[in-house]
Amino acid sequence: MAWINKIPDEKWSETPGLAEQYDSVVDSDYGRIDEIMAIHSLNPTGLAAHNALYTSAMTGTKTLRKKERELIALVVSLENQCHY
Repeated sequence: MAWINKIPDEKWSETPGLAEQYDSVVDSDYGRIDEIMAIHSLNPTGLAAHNALYTSAMTGTKTLRKKERELIALVVSLENQCHY
């Protein structure tokens, strides 16, 4: 659980700038926003930038295929004891 102030999930749709971001960052497996994204709720521009960086990092390139990037992310998440 993040200790950083954030807007609760149920209030995102009422908050200008966040409703547009919600669908692109909601965790479809859990039906909620992961804490790493939710901490950006007070700064929708930061949330969009974080999501763009994540999307870019996880898109395959000539040097690493998407499957290889996913495998790296899995190992790092397991090491950090993260579910995502």
